[in-house]
Amino acid sequence: MGLTDFQLSDRTCLLFITESDQVTGSDYKRRLVRFRKKSAANSLVLVELTPLSEQYFADVQAFVVLDLGMAIVPVSGQAEAALVVAHLVAEEGKSPGTNPFSPSRGAPGSGDAAVLDCVTHIPGIGRVKALALLERFPSLHALSTASDEQLAVAVGRGAAASVRAFFTQRTGP
Repeated sequence: MGLTDFQLSDRTCLLFITESDQVTGSDYKRRLVRFRKKSAANSLVLVELTPLSEQYFADVQAFVVLDLGMAIVPVSGQAEAALVVAHLVAEEGKSPGTNPFSPSRGAPGSGDAAVLDCVTHIPGIGRVKALALLERFPSLHALSTASDEQLAVAVGRGAAASVRAFFTQRTGP
């Protein structure tokens, strides 16, 4: 991919650092520096956080946040990254004057506003239940792999069944 993986608007762009980038050390730091110098005012770095790349994440996080001053969102893979991008595209279309990365947009304990919005799109899950889920399960990956019992403790059996169905339903052949 090029310098920017996703260009949402004149003012918002994203870069995706894969597990293989982190593990192989394949020049991703140089790419991040170039991205920071050339990117729009709102830059976001999506970093694939897997069991294999977990040992490298702290270094990536320190470099992105402390050295470059950009926001970072750990995602479990391309599917979760696509959800974050889809949400940001929707936000860009709704109100072009808002900053989708503004800390004030997130709710306390929700982690990232994009993840919160994604969880509220699960049938039967509103903002209150989404916040309860994200207090217990800090990522979409953690939420999608939670047991029925764990989900029920957070939001009750009915909502837990909705969450389980959402993450286990097949959408193709």
